[in-house]
Amino acid sequence: MSQKNPKVDAFIFKEKKWQDEYAKLREIALDSELFEDLKWGVPCYTWNNGNVVLIHGFKEYCAILFVKGALLKDTHQMLIQQTENVQSARQIRFTHLEEIISNESKIKSYINQATQIEKSGLKVEFKKETEIKHPIEFMNKLDEMPELEGAFKKLTPGRQRAYILYFSAPKQTKTRESRIEKYIPYILDGKGMDD
Repeated sequence: MSQKNPKVDAFIFKEKKWQDEYAKLREIALDSELFEDLKWGVPCYTWNNGNVVLIHGFKEYCAILFVKGALLKDTHQMLIQQTENVQSARQIRFTHLEEIISNESKIKSYINQATQIEKSGLKVEFKKETEIKHPIEFMNKLDEMPELEGAFKKLTPGRQRAYILYFSAPKQTKTRESRIEKYIPYILDGKGMDD
């Protein structure tokens, strides 16, 4: 059993909506060989510094997220791809504690499988960055600022993709330009959107 991290204690204590569900998912995750930490403001379970599982919640559900979930064998037909743009991660969603309790052994089997994938060094093959259409506003900014282009190319493919998807989403040019301007300092610092 893994050791509890006080940061995760604090996270669960302050959460009201999914507190019992988080506590049970944590108990299940701790019954593995993964290391418990708090990353991106949520409980994260790692193997040798590689992220394996996250626990997080939304308005309608809480979930356990498998970082390389696309590589898992979905033997119990429980894994959900959050959106069509998510290439790697997969979730198992819950709306009440009883769902977690009744599926505990299945959840553990997914965690074990995800741990073995991380240990093996397997990687998710992402779509090539060139397959994603860059918004013209961002292309223009890269042309204007060669240092921005260099910094962008140094980002991981996942970070590049997140920026492109975020910059492309708005329908209005003004909104796309505003988003790009906001994140230029992050890109120049080699950071992702959530860093």
